Amino acid sequence: MSLKASLLAAAWIVIPVCLRAAVPQYDVQVVAAYPHDPTAFTEGLFYRDGFLYEATGQVGQSSIRKVDLATGKVLQRRPLAPPYFGEGIVAWRNRLIELTWQNHVGFVYDLRTFKPLSHFPIKGEGWALTQDGARLIMSDGTTDLRILNPATLVEAGRIHVTCDGKPIRNINELEWVKDEVYANIWVTDEIVRIDPRTGDVVGAIDLEKLAAWNPAHPPDKVPNGIAYDAEHDRLFVTGKLWPKLYQVKLVPAAAPKPDICAAISGPG
Repeated sequence: MSLKASLLAAAWIVIPVCLRAAVPQYDVQVVAAYPHDPTAFTEGLFYRDGFLYEATGQVGQSSIRKVDLATGKVLQRRPLAPPYFGEGIVAWRNRLIELTWQNHVGFVYDLRTFKPLSHFPIKGEGWALTQDGARLIMSDGTTDLRILNPATLVEAGRIHVTCDGKPIRNINELEWVKDEVYANIWVTDEIVRIDPRTGDVVGAIDLEKLAAWNPAHPPDKVPNGIAYDAEHDRLFVTGKLWPKLYQVKLVPAAAPKPDICAAISGPG
């Protein structure tokens, strides 16, 4: 074999190993639609024991709520007084933990009664919370997810999030789904699926169709809110000031974006 032929043969062996697989992209099929309070500036959402728990934002309008899924009726509500801007929530055992945006404090409540139990400091901004059964996972608007000790609420580590090497910022509302972190990217129509072991984005979910059904007025009326019913494998999504909450099923994207990592990198 000639030297040129040998080099070409070697190239055919090496090149496939070096290529990166494209990030899988998904559209959503709506399985069911449920009423959602159109005045709820949704900042946090989770599903537990047959009910939705929701946190709303905006100073003077922030609250934590227990909501009936089928009717959208608010069954229980606790307002968060000014000057606090409520953000993400998570359940840990018999507690509900809430972040605030730029107030540098979080609050702990009794999950059943919403009675305040304690508060804790937040360094920087608070955006969202979820948990994996052992740790709390927090977003702060940056390219990192913080790991919190659920007993002390002290930071115990970080996960740097990237998509094909590009840092992903503005990571917003979070949900733990089948060993991955699902996250809304503010102010886009995308949810990313994050491998918590590496921080790599391993999938992107396009909610553009749902956003089009909920026109952007004001401009930040964007998708925000993910809840997962693990027992029945049901995924729910909604948005800030949306009149509907949707149960959705993921399907391969009909028209994948050519550079999804750029699209989800977020503004700023």
